Amino acid sequence: MTPTLGWIAWIIIGGLAGWIGSKIMKTDAQMGIILNIVVGIIGGLLGGFLLSAVGVDVAGGGLIFSFITCLIGACILLFLVKLVTGRSRV
Repeated sequence: MTPTLGWIAWIIIGGLAGWIGSKIMKTDAQMGIILNIVVGIIGGLLGGFLLSAVGVDVAGGGLIFSFITCLIGACILLFLVKLVTGRSRV
């Protein structure tokens, strides 16, 4: 049986993934810790949805897989925000 991540773990993973994603997408100067956490958590949902849509089992991935999923989702989310707003920064 695989232990599931609690909500505190999702906040920590989301915060780290959102922060690293904002560094990769060069939007870190405009984002605070709360927005990094929000971007990471929403990115995790987005990444999980996209990976499950292509047939990847995201339920039993573990801690590192969850972090990578959140990071990929955060980068995609920040890219989409940049694309929609037409600005080079969030």
